[in-house]
Amino acid sequence: MANSTCLGLYIEEHLIKYAKVSKDHDKIKVEAFGIKFYDKIGEAIEQVIQETYSQKTPISINLSEEMYNYFDMFALLTKNDLQKAIKMEFESYCSEKGYNPNVFETRYAIVGNQDEKEKIRVIHVADNKIELNKQIQQIEGYKLANISPISMAIPSLIDIEKQENSLIVNIEDSTTVTTILEDKIYNVDKIEEGCRDFLAKINLKENSYLKSYDICKNTTIYTSEGKELQEEQSGYLEDIMPTLYTIVGKVRNIVRDNGDRIKKVYITGTAALINNIDLYFQEYLEGANCEILKPYFVQTMVGDISIKDYIEVNSAIALGMMGIGEGIAGMNFKTQSFGDKIPDWLKIEVNPDRTEKEKKYLGGMFTWDLGQPFDRTETGLLRIVIGLVLLAVIYISFSSLLANQMNRKTEEAQESINATQNQITLANNDNEKINSKINQYNTMLRNLEEANNRISDRNKRRNAIPNLLNQIMSIVPENVQLTSIENTTDTHIVINAQSNKYEQLGYLVAKMKTEVILSNIISTAGQKDNNVVSIKIEGELP
Repeated sequence: MANSTCLGLYIEEHLIKYAKVSKDHDKIKVEAFGIKFYDKIGEAIEQVIQETYSQKTPISINLSEEMYNYFDMFALLTKNDLQKAIKMEFESYCSEKGYNPNVFETRYAIVGNQDEKEKIRVIHVADNKIELNKQIQQIEGYKLANISPISMAIPSLIDIEKQENSLIVNIEDSTTVTTILEDKIYNVDKIEEGCRDFLAKINLKENSYLKSYDICKNTTIYTSEGKELQEEQSGYLEDIMPTLYTIVGKVRNIVRDNGDRIKKVYITGTAALINNIDLYFQEYLEGANCEILKPYFVQTMVGDISIKDYIEVNSAIALGMMGIGEGIAGMNFKTQSFGDKIPDWLKIEVNPDRTEKEKKYLGGMFTWDLGQPFDRTETGLLRIVIGLVLLAVIYISFSSLLANQMNRKTEEAQESINATQNQITLANNDNEKINSKINQYNTMLRNLEEANNRISDRNKRRNAIPNLLNQIMSIVPENVQLTSIENTTDTHIVINAQSNKYEQLGYLVAKMKTEVILSNIISTAGQKDNNVVSIKIEGELP
């Protein structure tokens, strides 16, 4: 659940910008803000917390060494598959760079791909765990609730219009350029140049970082239509302008890379306090409207406070808004501990400075005067109640954890079942195709065999008659004359023969049987006409 109040701390090398932000329903308010220069970071943080009465207030800070990568994924991937794909892409990137992926804490955000509508764009943010732990240790003893990259937090200060295309140029120690396309964060560019470059140069002259900061705030950039510069003003501009010129050149390249889509450029950070910096940017970015970023809600709450004072701590306000649930979700690099998950109403605070009239209520059941020592009964009841509450919290936590794990396993099992069923369906389709091909091949094989048989039979019959004639010629007696040989049907042969001697014809029939020149041989009785005996011999080609 988002906290209703949060202290945003934007921490740089020499200073801390802070803003205590609260939210009452839809109304956002900055209760306290300012900057603090430091030599020892721990002491400065403690002073800010004491001055803003934020000992028990959730705190939101910025990442310091984050890096950005971008992956294009298909939009139809399931949540689990998308997470696996993103992990594989980042591991591949680390392999190319020679990094160990296990040393990074990562988060990501998803936005529609502007060039390929069937894909999504993953904005992947990674930070070194060692540097992250150093930042966490700086807030040790206080309620650190949120650690976010400032480039992803700063858009929460703008009431972004629908389909708005814009850039947010945040010039702090270094510079980040957040590209917003169709009212969604689409890209983040890191520019190494920033305020640290010219503040360091001014500090060499003034020997005071505080004075250098004030000089920066009171410096005015005179554009091409401005007046002549005084020598004193020119000296500081000589330190400032080369850095700004480099930054505006890189911003112009980013605008060009986005074609004609960028219509507005917001300028924020320490450099936004330099007078006329928006006009300076406007000279180089003619296609876009350049303006100083003002938190959209401050117009209703300024009073006697100058809007420029709010602009000075924009980064801290943005971090505070992340802590109360505003801005892009999923970018909190602070892992919640078990203690963080216990509601505040379950936590008992004993304050010995309370008066007798100040009471502490626990669940509306028991009332104790915590200004006096507990007696034995109160101590026993307190222990029992705390034990029951902790037992209930532990039971609910483990039940929720177990339920979440079961739901996750059920989802994974269902996904596996669906994937298996899909594979089975594909396998069945392939099997049907294979069976269809087998039937086609069997039909073709039968047709081929039948064709071969027909060809074989043709060849067989083609050679059978000549072979028959050769065999008959070798056995026909001299006195026997064959008057006709006829292939009446298929393999059936009819032979007409005549001779003046019965025995010669009988010899021919007997020889044809013994030599198996024909099978199933039958012959007619001889008929004699004018001393010539004629017979008909029938049989089958073997």
